[in-house]
Amino acid sequence: MIVPNTAARPLILALGLVAVSSDARAQDPPTADLIVHNGKVVTVDGDFTIAQALAVSEGTLIRVGSDEEVMATRGPETEVVDLGGKTVVPGLIDSHTHPTGASMIEFDHPIPDLETVADVLDYIARRAGEVGEGNWVVVRQVFITRLQEQRYPTREELDRVAPQNPVLFATGPDASLNSLALELSGIDKDFEPEGPGKVERDPETGEPTGILRNLTRYVKVEDPGQSPTEQERDDRLVALFRDYNSVGLTAVIDRNASETDITQYERLEDADALTLRLGISRGVGTSGDLGAIEEEIRGVADHPLFRAGPMLRIVGIKMFLDGGMLTGSAYMREPWGVSDIYSIDDPHYKGVLFIPPDRLEPMVRAAVESGLQFTAHSVGDGAVHALLDAYEAVNEDTPIAPTRPCITHSNFMSAEAIEQAARLGVVLDIQPAWLYLDVRTLAAQFGYDRLRWFQPLRSIFEAGVTVGGGSDHMQKVGSFRSINPYNPFLGMWVAITRQARGYEGRFHPEEALSREQALRFYTINNAKLLFLEDRVGSLEEGKLADFVVLDRDLLTCPEGEIREITVHSTYLGGEPVYEQASD
Repeated sequence: MIVPNTAARPLILALGLVAVSSDARAQDPPTADLIVHNGKVVTVDGDFTIAQALAVSEGTLIRVGSDEEVMATRGPETEVVDLGGKTVVPGLIDSHTHPTGASMIEFDHPIPDLETVADVLDYIARRAGEVGEGNWVVVRQVFITRLQEQRYPTREELDRVAPQNPVLFATGPDASLNSLALELSGIDKDFEPEGPGKVERDPETGEPTGILRNLTRYVKVEDPGQSPTEQERDDRLVALFRDYNSVGLTAVIDRNASETDITQYERLEDADALTLRLGISRGVGTSGDLGAIEEEIRGVADHPLFRAGPMLRIVGIKMFLDGGMLTGSAYMREPWGVSDIYSIDDPHYKGVLFIPPDRLEPMVRAAVESGLQFTAHSVGDGAVHALLDAYEAVNEDTPIAPTRPCITHSNFMSAEAIEQAARLGVVLDIQPAWLYLDVRTLAAQFGYDRLRWFQPLRSIFEAGVTVGGGSDHMQKVGSFRSINPYNPFLGMWVAITRQARGYEGRFHPEEALSREQALRFYTINNAKLLFLEDRVGSLEEGKLADFVVLDRDLLTCPEGEIREITVHSTYLGGEPVYEQASD
């Protein structure tokens, strides 16, 4: 049974008048278009109330409560769905995706699962034969932390399998190149890059080893793949959104959208082809004239989609502050340490910081003054603290909390970083699947103790910081096969169990979330990152009817089954956007 949401009832307050009795609602109920009943409705409201049923009219929840209360809204044309005891949760939200790019990765050829260096080399050899001699072979986002050998393929290995083709093995901002790729890109013994980045060199000869840190901008790559038409791009993106729906997602945030991406999203919205809600962090570059960057940031706030309707909206901007933990370039407060895994030979190397503090602060200020949410890819604790310090500096004269400034990834933290984020009103965007996929390698590199504050989710929740769960989905369609996996139940399972692939035991279990917290992580918390918590994220009267019917009870099923949960149906604004095929 649910306690009636009296805050949502209309009140008549005037001279000599009293509030309308709560009984009036039952006497003259509105008529529902849709009723789902006889279930367990997990509302994720402030009290985490459990109801039995809900009623929808014109896309909005008009009643959430007992079967009897909700059935009072039934009319002659009302569609009634008997849940048969199934569990209903609010529509799930992913705080970090890259849909336009991810949907196109396998456009011209399928990419197999690459789990070993041998798999990578076999794929490169095969692609070299397919694209022809002299053409580039490109492998993107196959992270060394997830390869069995936990290392980059070497220059010599790439030369052996594709001697007549330039090869780029790129993992985010870092890469491994073969000899021909280095030669064509002009990266030799005398090459000196401008700006942040590093060429790894043989300590005896000074020749490049083929490993580049944040220098792929210098690689003169030409992709030999086919060029899709606009319609093909749209069709593949819509297909990806349908797959998002199949795992309960009713909203996502694109965390680095270009103007072209935004135009595509607008085109799909105009065609009524969107099956989920989209928030956008507009990508803004960090190099070049500072004044021009500030002007570009302010221009984002002038876009018609800035804080537009609940279907498609710009929430802010996105920048890149450091490298990655998957590639060995995240900016840390202490040195990484010499590493065969990451090909690091400098004991003082701390990673790569892309934006110096004297440039970061004015960028943040331009966003805050424009009312935009600022976020930056900040993986290492050095980057996290650098961004928090910039937020602190701006906050001294311009309150930042109303813009919900964000830290994206925020994997390596500290107790003081959490306290500072809570005090400033900073929100976080974290990907628990990274813990699942990468802790095996990170523990080998840093050791258990140094990783005490790696994704410290419980401490973040207890400090009152709003943190949203995301995937950073980059490539491939398929919630488990994708890079990175976007199945939200896997993310919840990881956050609850702190278990990782290839790692024995539970990783800092003191930071595990409860099931209630894990569900908030992917619902109401992400609604706050979207600035839509008054419309979505919980099942309350007056909110949009975004909800998901599950095959089992997330709150009580055996812990090991959480990641196996499947979706029976997904509703967006009261309309089904996914229904499980019947046997």
